[in-house]
Amino acid sequence: MPDEARPRLLTRSFVLLGVADLAYFTAIGVAILALPLTVTGRIGSDEAGAGLAFGAFGVTALICRPFAGRLSDSHGRRPLMIAGATVCGVGMLLVPFVESLALVIAIRLLQGVAEAAFFVAGFALLADLAPPSRMGEALSYNSLGLYLGIALGPPLGEVLARTWSLDVAWYGATVLALLAAALTLLLREPPRTREGGGHGRLIHVPAIPLALGFFASLAAVSGFLAFAALHSREIGMSNTSTALLTYGLVVVGCRIAFARIPDRLPSLPLAAASLVAIGVGLTVMAAWQAPAGLILGVVIAALGVTFATPAFFSAIFATATPSERGAASGTASAFIDLGLGAGPVLMGLVARAEGIPAAFAIGAGIAFVGCAWTLLLARRVTRALRQSLGTSTQSAM
Repeated sequence: MPDEARPRLLTRSFVLLGVADLAYFTAIGVAILALPLTVTGRIGSDEAGAGLAFGAFGVTALICRPFAGRLSDSHGRRPLMIAGATVCGVGMLLVPFVESLALVIAIRLLQGVAEAAFFVAGFALLADLAPPSRMGEALSYNSLGLYLGIALGPPLGEVLARTWSLDVAWYGATVLALLAAALTLLLREPPRTREGGGHGRLIHVPAIPLALGFFASLAAVSGFLAFAALHSREIGMSNTSTALLTYGLVVVGCRIAFARIPDRLPSLPLAAASLVAIGVGLTVMAAWQAPAGLILGVVIAALGVTFATPAFFSAIFATATPSERGAASGTASAFIDLGLGAGPVLMGLVARAEGIPAAFAIGAGIAFVGCAWTLLLARRVTRALRQSLGTSTQSAM
């Protein structure tokens, strides 16, 4: 439709939500850098201890996401976001004062609960604020806060640690997390409704088949992210971060440049096409074991990632009434944790036995299977629509 006829997207609350996300995920990015250095440094543990502390975060996040969704439907999005960001900030503040790995792990477990609350409620609030006809565009813009935060957080943490100390990096993360809570206080949440009777539901069942396709995209891409630096070194690249930097730049740039595309195309066919691009990119990386092959594969896969999240979440939120969006967000985002965890584990086992290129090939296979599943869902939706139209026509006659 003409621009002047399009419902407004960039409202004050929408922008505040995006900036709050940026502050929160930048704090998380700082912790990504500071946590292993703290655990292997002042705490006196080793790499295994650092991995345990890092992974503890994901365990409670996965468990708590459905509960966070139900609470956000029952009690509102803002309270959970504010509580999540505040608890996250308090955890960042406490890390410099603990002296044992057990206490660091306890803090990380608590921060996993905070992550579930902030992320799930934030995604549900995004769906509340975005006009339905611009949901894909809203998801594209909003995701920039996560990508930029994770990208900018580690360099910021490194600057703070080198200029002052590692403790100051944790204090900087504290300030950012509390800033996210303060910004959330300033935005307005649309009134909640009980439309559709889904208010307070723990699991949004219609989201599960769609989330399985999304899971495939995450499992495939997370395996690449886990082994990109090692593969870069194996094929003789002097800068092992080039592939990851290219990936981030392509996703961010394309999310901005093509933000309106997800609203102009059917969600499930677009999601299937994104899985094809991810699979083709990983296939190129596996087959062409040279710097040029890696970068070309990264660009193709990143193009797929650009549209995967907006397409899948547009389809997921289309199955939910306003009172079910928290449950839909919690159910779908749980598959984020599953995908990000299962992909590296599976592909790691393959890489140990057959090498990283073979692991990339397995990732491509996961993406292609996800594509087939998503196309099957799209066909079912089309068939259901045709049957509905046929029934309506017969009733009218």
